[in-house]
Amino acid sequence: MVKEINDSIFDEEIKASGEPVIVDFWAPWCGPCKMLGPVIEEVSEELQGKAKFTKVNVDDNPGVASKFGIASIPTVMIFKDGNPVDTLVGFRPKQSITAAIEKHI
Repeated sequence: MVKEINDSIFDEEIKASGEPVIVDFWAPWCGPCKMLGPVIEEVSEELQGKAKFTKVNVDDNPGVASKFGIASIPTVMIFKDGNPVDTLVGFRPKQSITAAIEKHI
C-alpha cells in the first residue's frame, strides 16, 4: 500500500520509520507518473513489511519537492534513517525499482 503524504507530515513519516521509506514524487497531469503509480503499488505489495511506500503530489506540496530539488517527475527517492540514499528519475520498469530498493533493505 502506498500512503499519500504532504508537506506538513513529510519529515515525521520519513524519520519515524525504522525501515527504508520510498517516496514517489508525482503530479496528476504527468503521463509517466500515471504509468509509474501502478508499478509502485505492485512493488509495495511485494515488499510489504520490508519498506514503507509513500507518494507526494508536487503540485499540492511544493515545499518538499523544493527541499529535495525535484526538477523532473516522476522521481522516486529512497530514504534510510531519515536521509535520502538513492534517487530514480523518470519512469522505470518494476525490476529496476525493486532492485534499487532491495539494495537498502
